[in-house]
Amino acid sequence: MTTKGILYLIPTTLGDTAETADVIPVKITSIINQIDEYIVENEKSARHYLKKVGIQKPLQEVILHPLNQHTPLQEISGYLKAIEEGKNIGVISEAGCPGVADPGAEVVAIAHERNIKVIPLVGPSSILLSLMASGFNGQSFTFHGYLPKERGDRIKKLKELEKAANKKQTQLFIETPYRNAHLLEDLLANCEGNTLLCIACDITLPSEFIKTKRISEWKKQVPDINKKPTIFLMYR
Repeated sequence: MTTKGILYLIPTTLGDTAETADVIPVKITSIINQIDEYIVENEKSARHYLKKVGIQKPLQEVILHPLNQHTPLQEISGYLKAIEEGKNIGVISEAGCPGVADPGAEVVAIAHERNIKVIPLVGPSSILLSLMASGFNGQSFTFHGYLPKERGDRIKKLKELEKAANKKQTQLFIETPYRNAHLLEDLLANCEGNTLLCIACDITLPSEFIKTKRISEWKKQVPDINKKPTIFLMYR
C-alpha cells in the first residue's frame, strides 16, 4: 500500500522583499526541493517566489495548479491526486500564509477529509505581526477581512467595530491598497477621538510603517498609505 504524501502550507513574503532569508526560514528552501506540484493563487508570482527562495528543479518541470475564487471544489479535490500516490504537494498564496486571509482553506479541508497529513510552515503573517506591534489586546481579537465597498455600509461597519473594541477586543481589518486613503478618511471622520488606531503598512519591507495613535492624533498628521499593503487595528 502506497504511503500518502504530505500537504505543505508554504508562506511567502508580504511584498517584494530583497532578501527572502530575512523573513522566510531556511527550512522552506529544503521543503520546496522535495515537491513537484503546487496549488497556487497566482502562477506567475509563485514561479517568481520559488526561484527567489532557492528551488533547484527547472521551473518548467514544476506543476502548478491554479487556486482562486472561481476554482470548483471538484477540481481542487483532483489536485490532491498526487498525494494519494505518495507525492508531496505545496500550497502557495499570493502573500503571507495560505488559508489565513488568503485562499487555501478549501484545500486543507479536503485534505483532512481524506486523512492527508497537513503541515503548516513558519512564515510572515501581517495579522500576527501587526497585532504584536500594536500594543493592543493579543488574547482577544477578531480579524474582519475587507470592509464593505459602499461608503455608507463601510461607515456603519466601522461604528460596529468601534463598539466591539470598547469591550477590550482588538478589531483588525484590511482594504484593497488603492482604497486605503478612503478607508482612513472614513475612520478619522466617524470614529471617536479617543479610539486607538494602529496603522501597519508595508510590513517586513524596508518602507515598513507601524504606528499606534488615537484618532484625534492621527487627524493632525495623516500618513500617505495609498496603494500600500496596510492592515488597520482598532482598540479602546
